[in-house]
Amino acid sequence: MTKPPVLTDATLDVNDGVALLTFNRDDVRNALTGTALVGEIIKVIDWVNSNHSVGAMIITGGGKAFSSGGNVKHMLNKVGLFSGTPLEIQDKYRRGLQKMARAMQQLEVPVIAAVNGAAIGAGLDLACMCDIRLGSQFAKVGETFVNLGIIPGDGGAWFLPRVVGLQRAAEMTFSGRIVGAEEALKIGLLMEVLPSSDLLPRAKEMAAGFAAKPREALRISKRLLQMGQRLELPDFLDYCAAQQSLCHTSDQHREALEHALK
Repeated sequence: MTKPPVLTDATLDVNDGVALLTFNRDDVRNALTGTALVGEIIKVIDWVNSNHSVGAMIITGGGKAFSSGGNVKHMLNKVGLFSGTPLEIQDKYRRGLQKMARAMQQLEVPVIAAVNGAAIGAGLDLACMCDIRLGSQFAKVGETFVNLGIIPGDGGAWFLPRVVGLQRAAEMTFSGRIVGAEEALKIGLLMEVLPSSDLLPRAKEMAAGFAAKPREALRISKRLLQMGQRLELPDFLDYCAAQQSLCHTSDQHREALEHALK
């Protein structure tokens, strides 16, 4: 395993094949703009993808929030991402938040969002980019862009309907309202709601269970889930057959069979 990347606004802990990324900017409620968090998410994903000793990942927020998304004060004052001409702002989105969205979509291992508190705007969208979302009783989420006269420029209108369905995503997007933990559970945005003290242990338990599976089959299975959303069935089945041929001839398959027959 190569050394993990050095981070400034987050911490990365790796134990038993599980990478835990914790945002550490509670002073700005773990905002994704005006901090190093977007770049550090991308760095960690690149590192995880290149280290097959990592079998699963958890993303959570340190402090009270998961992530507040964009920094509203910076929007008002036209700072950073929100400054410049329309073409300059467009390019900053493409090379910032949208680069993060592409990286999350290319993450090769299962990723769990442990939503400890507010996940608002781009913070909610980041959670929707994860495979599984667990929440504490303090979790609250909102696709709130319309309240500020903007749109989900990070790709949220692509991710959210895939989590809650088009009708519910439309209602959340058009209203910009905040959804509490229990409602988020009811509509399928959160898979489980737990006491805050149990959130991270549960996420670690689940991630460890994933990481204990044969790593190559695990990574291929994640690719299949993603590709199945965009390929026609005949093309998808051809891809499955090709990937299955690799699995059947792998050492991990043989070892798993031997273990199953003991």
